[in-house]
Amino acid sequence: MYDAVLLDRDGTLVEDVPYNGDPEKVRPVPGAREALDRLRAAGLRLAVVTNQSGLARGLFTEAQMRAVHARIEELLGPFDHWAICPHAEADGCACRKPAPGLVHEAARALGTTPTRCVLIGDIGADTGAAAAAGAAAIMVPTPATRTAEVAAAPTVAADLPDAVGIVLARMRLTAAPRPARRSRRGTVLVVRSDAAGDVLVTGPGIRAVAAGAERVVLLCGPRGRAAAELLPGVDEIVEASLPWIDAPAPPVDPHAVRALTDRLSGVRADEAVVFTSFHQSALPLALLLRLAGIPRISAISDDYPGSLLDVRHRVPPGVPEPERALSLAAAAGYALPDHDEPALRIRTDRLPPPAEAAGPPGYVVLHPGSSVETRACPEELATRVVRVLAASGHRVVVTGGPDERELTARVAAAGGVDLGGRTGLDELAAVIAGATALVVGNTGPAHLAAALGVPVVSLFAPTVPFGQWGPYRVPTVRLGDAGAACRDTRATVCPVPGHPCLSAVEPGRVLEALRLLGVPAPVAGGVAG
Repeated sequence: MYDAVLLDRDGTLVEDVPYNGDPEKVRPVPGAREALDRLRAAGLRLAVVTNQSGLARGLFTEAQMRAVHARIEELLGPFDHWAICPHAEADGCACRKPAPGLVHEAARALGTTPTRCVLIGDIGADTGAAAAAGAAAIMVPTPATRTAEVAAAPTVAADLPDAVGIVLARMRLTAAPRPARRSRRGTVLVVRSDAAGDVLVTGPGIRAVAAGAERVVLLCGPRGRAAAELLPGVDEIVEASLPWIDAPAPPVDPHAVRALTDRLSGVRADEAVVFTSFHQSALPLALLLRLAGIPRISAISDDYPGSLLDVRHRVPPGVPEPERALSLAAAAGYALPDHDEPALRIRTDRLPPPAEAAGPPGYVVLHPGSSVETRACPEELATRVVRVLAASGHRVVVTGGPDERELTARVAAAGGVDLGGRTGLDELAAVIAGATALVVGNTGPAHLAAALGVPVVSLFAPTVPFGQWGPYRVPTVRLGDAGAACRDTRATVCPVPGHPCLSAVEPGRVLEALRLLGVPAPVAGGVAG
């Protein structure tokens, strides 16, 4: 999962002494040395990423700073790299956190990429820098950490040893045994019956299965079929609605259930791996798979499965959905090959040319809608964002599904190109592939952007945890009130009038987010580069 761990200095590794240039004032946080030694023993490289504006302010010299760092290494052991921002906030540099410059520098110095790094820090600037670079992040709050920053963090740990424990646990969770020789297994039925975004985040787990199977058959629902068509490693698709998964749930039709059982029997699978979201049960389908004669079944289940499962896997809360899927594949004995990264991917060879109306690459895509009301961008905000981006010279393309044509028309009227209802999922992916960034709520296109490596400005309603469902391993800036009253409710209809978790976002914050993500500024004449 990771090659390196990046650590903030003040407040994370050592007690925060403002503008410290005195080695005698260095005090490691409790348990720091033992925690760092656990990372070193696991083969992870370590770097420090730290803002030191005291240099620019003349409060200490570079020699004094080096003496402080020498003392830190004397107490905590050696670090493989020190990435330091010497600038003041007013300098507008690209390295001062929450800008991602230090993360990029550290990753280069350690011979890896930001997506294979995890950053541990104590404030929002640390987790923000990690996200903007595409790295994972864990926050260890101190009494000085703002409540809003804690709420927005993807993962929160009690202290540095706890954060290290989380890193190592996630590495163990997704590690499958790698025998020196193992023949490829026969036909494996993999299951993810849910919406397009859910299918996309399961992709890494499915690729892991495909690496060890002769043939992979994917059972998915109608809402996930288009995404399933884009996943690498899938040889055949079986489409079926599952009433215990679909929402709204249709009545259980005994004839349809018997027909599905017969269809699954006809797959002649040697085993099945049933992927589910954290709030779903795999056991109803496991029963059908048993009736279909599938001899080996693996799934995540907190409930006692009896004889329905051969591999009963458990995952702690808070694990990102792609890692959750990878961990089940690992429990079933499948691992990604060494050349494959644990990131989202789609088959770009199956994408059509982007819609001509989008224009040449270099635009910003705004996708205001969602199949779930609470996860959409409020129309008034989307309209204002288009107006501000267009006024700043950005070309804006507004996308949406067939049932969102009226919404996208109103939003695009503020200065964007309206593609609402004119793109299937593959065509939407082609449009996103030509974008410099995607502005979107918590919905499927965010995961398409992650699979394509396109930066995301995430207008993320906190009804579900960002750490589990946010864009995975892609440069991201999260906007919105992460501590709003709807937090963790999983509500599908906004429980608070006016959608306050997102409606209070100022459009200028989107412009700031684009700059943080390194999106090229519009050139003279009003056309984005």
